[in-house]
Amino acid sequence: MAYVDAEIASQPDCWREAARLAEVVRGDLPRPGERVAVVGCGTSWFMAMAYAARREQAGQGETDAFQASEFPAGRRYDRLIAITRSGTTTEVLDLLAALRGHTPTTVIVGDPASPAVDLATATVTMPFADERSVVQTRFATTALALLRAQLGDPVTALAADAEVAVRSPLPIDPATIEQATFLGRGWTIGLAQEAALKCREAATFWAEAYPAMDYRHGPISVAAPGRLVWAFGELPDGLPEDVAATGAAFVHSRTHGWRTVLGSWSAGRTPVDPMADLILAQRFAVALATSRGLDPDAPRHLTRSVVLAP
Repeated sequence: MAYVDAEIASQPDCWREAARLAEVVRGDLPRPGERVAVVGCGTSWFMAMAYAARREQAGQGETDAFQASEFPAGRRYDRLIAITRSGTTTEVLDLLAALRGHTPTTVIVGDPASPAVDLATATVTMPFADERSVVQTRFATTALALLRAQLGDPVTALAADAEVAVRSPLPIDPATIEQATFLGRGWTIGLAQEAALKCREAATFWAEAYPAMDYRHGPISVAAPGRLVWAFGELPDGLPEDVAATGAAFVHSRTHGWRTVLGSWSAGRTPVDPMADLILAQRFAVALATSRGLDPDAPRHLTRSVVLAP
């Protein structure tokens, strides 16, 4: 078994631990009404996107997400949240150093001994979610689980959805797919971006991601037989029918079961929270890698942390 397989399977327990941790570190996380920026790189940036949209949806306050390298220096925020698994990513460390003494910062990090801990105003450490794998899975979703728990989302209950996601058969055979497009709306756009990244990282596979409402404004032109459209969360009216007309397969999780257009897969109880759907997408990416003869624990051109030369 690949490291990433075991780490994907451990996510339900990690989410439960994150829900408990959220109660302990509540004072270090954004308070209702604060103007907040959330930053990260790669996967962490996509989790920042998801949290920012979810926090605003929950009425907790204005929240913006940025790549750490693209944070607008002239803007003022009540608090900055940095998500970084290793705590060694150059762009995150540079930003924390620049904001020190000016803006309160909280780092959510996997390694308690990392340099990010010394640069931040407050630190939330999650060594239980840290990973051996290069490709991020459980740390990312656990960071989002922590932040969602602080918003009042029922993360402990959602862990039951995660249990289903780690055991269910995949909704489609990856060996039959030559390209995938992931779609989301609102806070699930970040999840769609992350699902596409997992396919690119683990399997060097052609995968894209878009807001679901924008998909028909051009990107649908790549849909065709042998290709896949996978949607997270709420669907725009008519989208499944429009995708079906292209001949592409369509996958979407609903409260009453999985639906695969042009397929016959179904299960009795399936994930109902989009974050649990992301676990299925992670497993799909790993299965893609295996079907292509690749090692998901050794992704091409990638390292566990991007540390740039000074």
